[in-house]
Amino acid sequence: MKKALIVIDLQNDYFPEGKFPLWNAESTLNNVEKAIEKANQNNIPIILVQHVSGSNSSFFSEGTEGVEIHPRVLKAAPNGRNVIKKVADSFYNTNLEEVLSELEIEELLICGMMTQNCVAFTAISKEAEKYSVKILGDCCTTVSEPIHVIALNGVSTRVEVISYEKVF
Repeated sequence: MKKALIVIDLQNDYFPEGKFPLWNAESTLNNVEKAIEKANQNNIPIILVQHVSGSNSSFFSEGTEGVEIHPRVLKAAPNGRNVIKKVADSFYNTNLEEVLSELEIEELLICGMMTQNCVAFTAISKEAEKYSVKILGDCCTTVSEPIHVIALNGVSTRVEVISYEKVF
């Protein structure tokens, strides 16, 4: 099966200097970098999903430094395809499906921020049903460890949750 690594919302506002820092952001970033490295080694396309909110939003505001994808992700995935979204589901009103179709993708390896929101809603999106979907649980985070664990447990009834080390 042809795979794609989908990295959701690893954006500056979710890190300590940002407007909405998350639990375990640095460790998650380190794991995402390792997953990207493994994807690159295996010629697996990388899709960088970026949430862009209106100028009235409290974070991810268009034109701010906080909305930008973290520079370490951009450095690790210089050839990553960018998809812009405005809601939790990365498929909704975006070109994600077109990109996946163009690349003839059959399996989605999903990681990112926030576990219970954008990661989960993308993984269980109606549009994702035609793919084999896996969430890289150790490459995700959210506001706290309990919410992260609860979200992964909840979504695991619909999609497989695995470590990035076991998928590549």
